[in-house]
Amino acid sequence: MTAKDKGEASGAEQRLIRELAEILDDTGLSEIEFEKSGLKIRVARELSVQPIAATVPLAAPAAAAPPAAAAAAVDPAKHPGAVKSPMVGTAYLSPEPGAAAFIEIGTRVSEGDPLLVIEAMKTMNQIPAPNAGKVSAILFENGQPVEFGEPLVIIE
Repeated sequence: MTAKDKGEASGAEQRLIRELAEILDDTGLSEIEFEKSGLKIRVARELSVQPIAATVPLAAPAAAAPPAAAAAAVDPAKHPGAVKSPMVGTAYLSPEPGAAAFIEIGTRVSEGDPLLVIEAMKTMNQIPAPNAGKVSAILFENGQPVEFGEPLVIIE
């Protein structure tokens, strides 16, 4: 029985796995998959997820909130004003370290105004406001890894 029959990776396969893991680190992706000539390799990292509800500032006590607002606090992804991440990467509130943040809670934005920056594959991608309104919640910490479709900001 060979090492390959036992499920062990050859030296070339181990190098490929290490290269894929480096790509994960460099890009901030959570997983990557490679398939060629019947060889399929998937490398994934386990991310620690913080409860979103802990980062959502509440404007009023839950008892005084109408049922629709209480539901939005529980699941920001279903809020009609949720701005979701268009990509996997690292989210930042300012265009560069030490610069003022694009937005804060209570900031009024117009459609197209920059809300944040997502760094993906060493490229800074400015995320614009999809509509005008007031920022009622920022659902991520500066420098936090984000996933595709993750709600980042609520604009009302």
